[in-house]
Amino acid sequence: MDDGTLARVDALRIIRDWMETEEFPDRNMAGVPPFRRGFVMDLVYTTLRHARALDFATAPFIRSEPQAHAMPAVLIGACQLLKMDGNVAEHAAIHATVEALKSLDGEWAAKFVNAVLRNVQRQKSELLARLAAAPLAVRESHPDEQVERWTRRFGAERAAAICEWDNMPASVTVVTVPRGPNVKQVLKIFAQVGVDATAHPGFPDEAVNIPHGSKVEDLPGFEQGAFAIQDPATLAAVKLLDVKPGMRVLDACAAPGGKTVQAALRLNGKGGVVAMDCWRDRLPPLEENVARFGLRHVVEIEVGDAKRVSLRDFGNKSFDRILLDVPCSNTGVQRRRADSRWRFSAERLGVLAETQSAILENAAELLAPGGKIVYSTCSLEEEENEGVVAGFLLRRKNFKKENEWVNVPPDRECDGAYAAALARQDFQIKGNK
Repeated sequence: MDDGTLARVDALRIIRDWMETEEFPDRNMAGVPPFRRGFVMDLVYTTLRHARALDFATAPFIRSEPQAHAMPAVLIGACQLLKMDGNVAEHAAIHATVEALKSLDGEWAAKFVNAVLRNVQRQKSELLARLAAAPLAVRESHPDEQVERWTRRFGAERAAAICEWDNMPASVTVVTVPRGPNVKQVLKIFAQVGVDATAHPGFPDEAVNIPHGSKVEDLPGFEQGAFAIQDPATLAAVKLLDVKPGMRVLDACAAPGGKTVQAALRLNGKGGVVAMDCWRDRLPPLEENVARFGLRHVVEIEVGDAKRVSLRDFGNKSFDRILLDVPCSNTGVQRRRADSRWRFSAERLGVLAETQSAILENAAELLAPGGKIVYSTCSLEEEENEGVVAGFLLRRKNFKKENEWVNVPPDRECDGAYAAALARQDFQIKGNK
């Protein structure tokens, strides 16, 4: 098989695993050879973004439930025809998808999918017209519950804008770091090797957009830690943390380490960061980031559960600053994590909010007098953001919300995010002399 067919074999396997087990697609992407990973990622994530719309478009041509890899092949093939128009010639897309399926499931499945995709090709104009007239949740491929919530909270126009933003290919963005070159210098460095990068429109003094197809790891300055691969929305939490040299900092949910690096660099070699995560298999990228920026002498990496760790686990030494980038529903980053929308539910929000509250409560026990916690998510949902913070402040009278930052896409042309700075205020009761 040629590389195009093999790429579709990879995509079929990843999509089927996701459909059957809800396995995170990015974890399975590691097994794809680097030279075809870019196309496979594009195909998989575009299919996941538009899964509901593709199912709607292909439903008239399917009379029985496809088995094994057949339905993933229908979705991937229809995605190329309806949502990746111009990227691949239609006949080549159909042929390579059918051949990939044939190698996995045999001749009968291949004939079935070929017939479906030929119908999609012949009726493409009519299908696109039907999609354009479908309800927002169908045409922009989101769960009904999610669209209804956003419509109630933000209004119909903003709800539609969020959904449309989620379906745009995610830009590749790098941000400046405290000791590195500024945006103008980064752009000049990239231009010298023929990379036509641009200042980020929402954060022109802090971030740079890289053209699609560029390998960030090959750009000059990457290995030396001249910049970090991050959406600029992530910088808000670090700014609110207000790290200063000499401080002791805990990043309690640290992997993959982007915020850890930003915080550690602000120490300027004085003080230290404990970067903790509860999953050992999430530590390698954290360790790589710390090493690339030359911060091994500043950052201590630990495995630990932010809901349960105590001061004893840290040698009875409290922290001046604690960053809690808590696990969340990811509704602000569905452009990047295309599969997360299909795990959304009010029930899951409730479970997440309980976990988030437990993490915040426990972190309060680790904070030094006069210290500060920054609570952050990449969620748009009040239950995970303002709701968790408000509940915490009701229970903890010695904390005050100093500031907060909220971004709802497509504002600032960056991811959705929430961050709140919570300062510990210790009151002393004056006694009689």
